[in-house]
Amino acid sequence: MAPAGPWAAQTKQERREAEALLNIADAAMAGRASSDFPLRWSNDFFKARSGTFVPFTITLDRSSVRAATGLMYVRAAKRAVQPPQRSDARYPFDLIFPVELSGPPGQPLRISRGFAVAPGEYDIYVALRERAEDPVEHQPRLKAAVLKQPLTVPDFWTGELTTSTVMLADRIDDVREPVVGDDVMDRPYVIGSHEVHRVVDPTFRQSRELIVVFLIYNPTVAPDRSFDIEVAYNLFRKEGGGAAERYVTRTPAQRFKPASMDTGFDPLSGPILAGQGILLSSFQEGEYRLGITVTDLMSRKSLSRDVTFRVAGS
Repeated sequence: MAPAGPWAAQTKQERREAEALLNIADAAMAGRASSDFPLRWSNDFFKARSGTFVPFTITLDRSSVRAATGLMYVRAAKRAVQPPQRSDARYPFDLIFPVELSGPPGQPLRISRGFAVAPGEYDIYVALRERAEDPVEHQPRLKAAVLKQPLTVPDFWTGELTTSTVMLADRIDDVREPVVGDDVMDRPYVIGSHEVHRVVDPTFRQSRELIVVFLIYNPTVAPDRSFDIEVAYNLFRKEGGGAAERYVTRTPAQRFKPASMDTGFDPLSGPILAGQGILLSSFQEGEYRLGITVTDLMSRKSLSRDVTFRVAGS
């Protein structure tokens, strides 16, 4: 029987489709993974109302599949020496999604979803299978793939100053209506009134803008709900293909205080959305590291984050 959620099997054919996906994931858990095409995984980590939210993207070559639609099954299993038998298993997350398998010719196909789990060590299994256009007519064998991804999920509920993953984006759009319920899993990169369009390949043309975005959690908050966070950004260029690097420049530091936030912002519940847009027209081609330092000026605590990217020709 298929897991409940955004897609639930109703007909006999749909139950067979669901069973096929579960069998693929079970085989992968038993060490018998078999795929008709490769799947590539990338993910981020956000603080959730309960536990940690994991937005992720699956990338595949559009030419590797024939069908226009498919089903994707995502299973989060606690890491264990011996995987449980499926008849006895209860997974922290276990869901089937319908997915579109169409896109611009020559472009990779990217499928973004998300799930929430408690902090800890997991093995994530993603099974993707084509759907037949007409289940009654004879169809070529449906192609399928499975991916196993080890994942260490951080804990954002310690009360210590911390951040989400630092993300590189193509753009950030405004969102008019709140995204709630199951829609959060379908649009996992909506953060409040903004939607982050995450890049998978961190290579930017000189004609583009580098957009960096992340969330700051757990600032020190005074009894009057005041807080004071400073974020510094320093850019370095990697030299000679090794560990050596050269300082390039820094951008103006950001300061987050009650007066700089939207009316109604609550530092005890809402994260601070930080980031920069950096024009790359003056950058030489090569590998770069953006070093980010977040300082809580009230507690005098700080932390560092790094993100790497490449600048290509215009």
